[in-house]
Amino acid sequence: MSLAIVHTRANIGVEAPAVTVETHLSNGLPGMAIVGLPATAVRESRERVRCAILNAGMIFPARRMTINLAPADLPKSGGRYDLAIAVGILAASGQLPVEALAHCEMLGELALTGELRVVDGILPAALAARDARRRLILPTASHAEACLVRDLEARSAPDLRTVCDGLLAGARPAPWRVCRFQEPDTPKRTATVSLADVRGQPLARRALVIAAAGAHDLLLTGPPGTGKTMLANALHGLLPALPEAHAVEVAAIRSVAGRRHGFAGHGSPEHWLLPPWRAPHHNATAVALTGGGQGLVPGEVTLAHRGLLFLDELPEFDRRVLEGLREPMEAGEITVSRARHRVRFPARFQLVAAMNPCPCGHDGDPSGLCQCRPERISRYLDRLSGPFLDRLDMAVDVPRPESLPLSDQARPTPSGDPREMIAACRRKQWRRNGGLLNGELDGARLQRVCRTDSGAHRLLEELMRTQSLSGRGVHRLLRTARTIADLAQQRLISEPHLAEAVACRNLARFPLAGGQRSPAVR
Repeated sequence: MSLAIVHTRANIGVEAPAVTVETHLSNGLPGMAIVGLPATAVRESRERVRCAILNAGMIFPARRMTINLAPADLPKSGGRYDLAIAVGILAASGQLPVEALAHCEMLGELALTGELRVVDGILPAALAARDARRRLILPTASHAEACLVRDLEARSAPDLRTVCDGLLAGARPAPWRVCRFQEPDTPKRTATVSLADVRGQPLARRALVIAAAGAHDLLLTGPPGTGKTMLANALHGLLPALPEAHAVEVAAIRSVAGRRHGFAGHGSPEHWLLPPWRAPHHNATAVALTGGGQGLVPGEVTLAHRGLLFLDELPEFDRRVLEGLREPMEAGEITVSRARHRVRFPARFQLVAAMNPCPCGHDGDPSGLCQCRPERISRYLDRLSGPFLDRLDMAVDVPRPESLPLSDQARPTPSGDPREMIAACRRKQWRRNGGLLNGELDGARLQRVCRTDSGAHRLLEELMRTQSLSGRGVHRLLRTARTIADLAQQRLISEPHLAEAVACRNLARFPLAGGQRSPAVR
């Protein structure tokens, strides 16, 4: 038969749309034409495929070949189509059975020797192949990644010759390797700082527990050397392992990012349940943070999905870059639009940021070291817009300690592992909130979950009357108070819970955020 159809997958954002490789052989001058909006790397597959077929001991047909990558309006890039093109040519020329290809999907780049090389975006393709009820054939280097998907029928092979032998095996045992789901092990913690290592700073330590329990955004403000970066690292160590559904989302993003972001070996089972930790430098561009650019690659907000995005020296970031975070902080996703198509990236991250209170870093320090004029401090703080600050759940001061906090007496008294309490609190929220944490609540669900008693209701009315609170600011306070009540195992938000939420959202130094000193709470 001179026509063969092979199924494969493209890579658009974190999705894997289906692509059909249609190969037709006809009489005429020998040659190969690839159509269907191929990029340069796809057109160059003609030489890779020809050499790979010959070195695999198969016959490269001396006929006129037309290869169509459908749908024609979907951009095709990379070497991920090499294996499907080679198998299509061999099937169309009668060297492989066409009927064996109907329920298979193939991914892999070919070396000139016929060896199969890994490509990015294997995991989204594996999830899509499972949903389409097709068998996936992929390189051996991607075997561990395919084993992360439950109920997937997949086979891995080291080279084109093994794939051909597997398709020709019939009743005989196939030479390729079967991919079986591997139950994830207990994740190995890589954090070098734990909450027990933090001396002093009782308010900041309490804020870390609240932020970890409810996935609340957190801003740490204080002079240099007071432990803001250490606290941020400790927060990552408090986060529990991801549930399987969230872990698959994170692994799919890492699969798409692949080698461009140093994620070689991202499918390793011993760490795929760990929440991500991303800490870009303050010279990062808007594209680096939010995604896009050539090839529409995911940005830092997507790579931090279901984990932490740490922005140190927050005012040193370009203001336009920070403004680009407002949409994903609110919606949990970001859409990158281009002339031909739009790509949606998930971005449900937890933001933790650190900054100095002024350019020299000593504003408000009892030592009196600050020599910054008021207008200079105002210009420094004005780099953060009011709408951006209003989206933060918590803002805590980290002052310089009055006494040396390094002695054993300054070490906090252990009261059980806070990670166990945080994990239990998160499980309770997922059950009650329909799969959401308190920091992700919004709209009608927030009104239903964040119920207050009479004392908390009176305090909230007083806060709205005496402070310039926006509707979003009220929601932020209620979400934080809901987490505090959950940690105390209380059904309703009471006045002490709301008062602590107010103390943990001190935006008084930021006039653009409508910050005012919180009134004394009872």
